[in-house]
Amino acid sequence: MKKIVVSFFCCWIAISITAKNNTDSLLKVLDNTIDQYQIYIQKKENKLNHLKGLLSYSPSNDQLYTICGQLYDEYKAYKSDSALTYARKKLQIAERLANSRNVADARLNLASIMGTVGMYKEGIDLLKSVDINRSPDLKAYYFHIYRTIYGNMADYAVSYQEKAYYEKLTASFRDSLLVTNPPKSSTHIMVQTDQLIVNKRYDDALKILLKYYPTIQEGSHDRAIIAYSISEAYHGKGDRNNEKKWLIVSSIYDLQSANKEYISLRKLSIMLYEDGDIDRAYKYIRRSLDDALFCNARLRTIEITQMLPIIDRAYQMENKARQRQLTIFLISISILALFLILTIGLLYRQMKKLAIARKELSAANEQLISLNAELSNINEQLKHTNFTLSEANLIKEEYIGRYMDQCSVYIDKLDSYRRLLNKTAAAGKIDEVLRTIKSKQFIEDELSEFYTNFDTTFLQLFPGFVEEFNELLVENGRIVLKQGEALNTELRIFALIRLGITDSVKISHFLRYSLSTIYNYRTKLRNKASVPRDDFETQVMKIGTSFK
Repeated sequence: MKKIVVSFFCCWIAISITAKNNTDSLLKVLDNTIDQYQIYIQKKENKLNHLKGLLSYSPSNDQLYTICGQLYDEYKAYKSDSALTYARKKLQIAERLANSRNVADARLNLASIMGTVGMYKEGIDLLKSVDINRSPDLKAYYFHIYRTIYGNMADYAVSYQEKAYYEKLTASFRDSLLVTNPPKSSTHIMVQTDQLIVNKRYDDALKILLKYYPTIQEGSHDRAIIAYSISEAYHGKGDRNNEKKWLIVSSIYDLQSANKEYISLRKLSIMLYEDGDIDRAYKYIRRSLDDALFCNARLRTIEITQMLPIIDRAYQMENKARQRQLTIFLISISILALFLILTIGLLYRQMKKLAIARKELSAANEQLISLNAELSNINEQLKHTNFTLSEANLIKEEYIGRYMDQCSVYIDKLDSYRRLLNKTAAAGKIDEVLRTIKSKQFIEDELSEFYTNFDTTFLQLFPGFVEEFNELLVENGRIVLKQGEALNTELRIFALIRLGITDSVKISHFLRYSLSTIYNYRTKLRNKASVPRDDFETQVMKIGTSFK
């Protein structure tokens, strides 16, 4: 899990550095790195515990010497007191081994850590005790410690004369470092660019540093050192944005390597303070102070404590301003909440009134729906009544016309019949007159003509009567008329019913059949109905109408 987190942050940094206007993104990475700081500390502690475990079980002085050297290297930028302890143990073991090279290396370690904790005189005295000509491979390290101690003494010199003196010595040992380190080595590049920056040749320094930075192995603390040098070059150029960006990068790598003796984060917090980002400035300066105190890096602690009260005061002032804003905000929220409660109360009352109104409106709507339904039924009944009346009027008109024509024809026929009988009687043909009077042929002919006229008139009023009537019967019970037949007796019975003559006595009188015959016809057809028997004649009454 820890490796994944570290890889994630490293990839994020690599992407962020190549992006344009990425300072905000880098600050977010730095914030996350600080938030996840314990992951890197735990990794460091695990490594230290492992080395301490090896130290407990190492049988030989050679192994003890090597492990003490590794513990010194791990503690040097992490916890100076422990580094000082292991540097002294390493020197004791080296003296027991009686190896002049190892003794010189151990003394250099001890002098270096003394310079870190501010023991400059002790460190210089220890350096003077080293015969570097007997260990030429340690010359670069030897000059580096001299340069570092004199550089620190120049930074904290009280008088100008002392400062100039120590700067001169620092420059001298810097020159020695350039001679002793291989030209393409990391140390040579660091010293060379440091010299260029001191001499204000910032562009030349950046040309070397920006080219060298991508070649540094991922996870190496050299990335933090080179990034800091780049920020120093941009500081000299007055490029504040790039200075800040590279200070952020240096701070990220310092923290990820669990290095507690650093400069970048402290300088970055000062820049953020100047930019007005007080929260981050306070967070970063507190992190720097905690690390400096843990490491017991006295000089870094002094540097931080000079700036901490200023940032802390600004942070406290900003907090007070926020508290005032929060108080105003809470008062405003309380007033708004009061208004909201009052508004809710008014809305509740209005909603209750609205609910009552809706209930009344709903009841009124239900009544209206009920009345509309009744009105619709009444309209439908009225429509049916109007249709029935219209139909009855039409039937009356048709049959009255037919009746008058028929009466006129009958009168003419009776008159002709009277003249015929009178003529026959006048001729003395009494027997023929009696024979004519007794004959039923005249009545049968008139009845046939009467039924034909009835059928014709009825079918003019209800042209689809036969088809619709058959639809009310089952398939095998339907009526099939003979050739030239308009209606038969069965159809005439129900034609009269359709005209509203439902009394069997009247029907039998009209058709000149017995009452039982009419009753049998009606029963037989009801039995053949495809609709309920009791509803059959009601359906017949609807033939030819829109009220089926």
